[in-house]
Amino acid sequence: MNYHQYYPVDIVNGPGTRCTLFVSGCVHECPGCYNKSTWRLNSGMAFTQEMEDRIIADLNDTRIRRQGLSLSGGDPLHPQNIADVLKLVKRVREECPGKDIWIWTGYKLDELTADQREVVDLINVLIDGKFVQDLKDPSLIWRGSSNQVVHHLR
Repeated sequence: MNYHQYYPVDIVNGPGTRCTLFVSGCVHECPGCYNKSTWRLNSGMAFTQEMEDRIIADLNDTRIRRQGLSLSGGDPLHPQNIADVLKLVKRVREECPGKDIWIWTGYKLDELTADQREVVDLINVLIDGKFVQDLKDPSLIWRGSSNQVVHHLR
């Protein structure tokens, strides 16, 4: 998996102070997407064991309390991202007690594959659906267009 950006302290992509990772790869290519640079799977930097370890350490850093991890992109549920995202999500669940996990995806909850579902079954909040330019609404919280749904899963 590749990623474009990692914010160890973020207050924009989800509630509270968070760690946020923007992964590479998106098949949806929504017109009006604000993150077109993340569409190509091979763009950005390689997601290494060192980066995964850093995220876990940042989530557990008591000097700056983080509420959780946000995964966006690109698309964290792109089929080629699933293995690395699943490994990261499992580690957060095991090693970062009390931290929540949010994922943004263009896939709809009721259309997920078994592999995608395995990831989603471990997270707290899923924001699903493609961005639709004609339904763009800047007043919406945590989503860009009104067709997207915020699913509170746990």
